[in-house]
Amino acid sequence: MTAANLVADLAKKSGLVWIAYDGGTHAVWHEWVDDAVCVVSGGDEQRLPGIAERSTVRLLLRSKTTRALAAEAEARVEVVPPGSERWDEVTTALKRGRLNLSDSAHAIERWARDSVVVRLVPTDRVDVASTLDDSLRTTSPPLSG
Repeated sequence: MTAANLVADLAKKSGLVWIAYDGGTHAVWHEWVDDAVCVVSGGDEQRLPGIAERSTVRLLLRSKTTRALAAEAEARVEVVPPGSERWDEVTTALKRGRLNLSDSAHAIERWARDSVVVRLVPTDRVDVASTLDDSLRTTSPPLSG
């Protein structure tokens, strides 16, 4: 399995990924769309302060069954502005996958107004579990707010 396929497989099977940047780690719900982890942040949604200003972040991907850290991957941050080519596809997938979504009929409009939507596109820099520090494999990353 290639590194890209491993990242896709882990992201598709898990309801959460951890995003590490600026010294913090954030557990987030996401959807895998095409070749990227897609998330919505801000407004009434999860908080990822400054995510839109980042060029790259680290994705920490865990096994759904064992919860052990399976891989870390660098990802390029791409903001998906309202009305852009990818907006409808990404926000439709996010809306479909969002659990307990309040005001579902107007969620995408609210995201356009109050939030930022980003695609986190994995690069070829992927570390699999066998190359990661043993202490990272079985513990959840520390979360920041």
